[in-house]
Amino acid sequence: MTGQLWTHAPLSALDLEGTGAQDRDREAILEIAVVPLAGGFPTMGEAYESLINPGRPVPSRPWISPGLTDEVLVGAPPPEEVGTELHARVEGRYLVGHNVAVDWRLLHRHYPGLRPAGLIDTLRLARALKVPGPKALASLVERYELRKRVNTLVPGGRPHRALWDTVAAALVLSALVSDASHPFRSLSDLTRVAGSPLSREGATLF
Repeated sequence: MTGQLWTHAPLSALDLEGTGAQDRDREAILEIAVVPLAGGFPTMGEAYESLINPGRPVPSRPWISPGLTDEVLVGAPPPEEVGTELHARVEGRYLVGHNVAVDWRLLHRHYPGLRPAGLIDTLRLARALKVPGPKALASLVERYELRKRVNTLVPGGRPHRALWDTVAAALVLSALVSDASHPFRSLSDLTRVAGSPLSREGATLF
């Protein structure tokens, strides 16, 4: 499979929002989005996003995404209900995200039965390509003038919410590949440069 064109590979962009690593083993997922890629671009007709009820109050912290309040989350589905959807959308697919190992660390903790094919990290790719300037997701969105396109694909969305960041990471991946001096063609080339370990030890804070 790794010899195929990366644009033909089973890729899905992923992002989740949680209560923060400061919660350690009690860190909860509050929102998640998964968007499959076709031809290297997000297919919004198959996008999945959901809030998740953590089953406990969420403390007010500056790093928790806007709008993820107790009042909103109390009516969200429980983790086990969301897990059924995730298994159908993650199994056997390469997960694309910005610093994706951090998201995978938390996702794997809550859903240890998930078995993606691998991880593709747009942050790692940006560093490998020596993209000038800051390499945060928002910075790369601005560098490649993608904000308007993300806003069009995610009407009413905003940065630091799961679906917006998922679509942004998908578009940044394509922009980075196109910007490379020798654009990647095969999945094996892409994973060699941007692949991230599936082990929890591979996760590092941004």
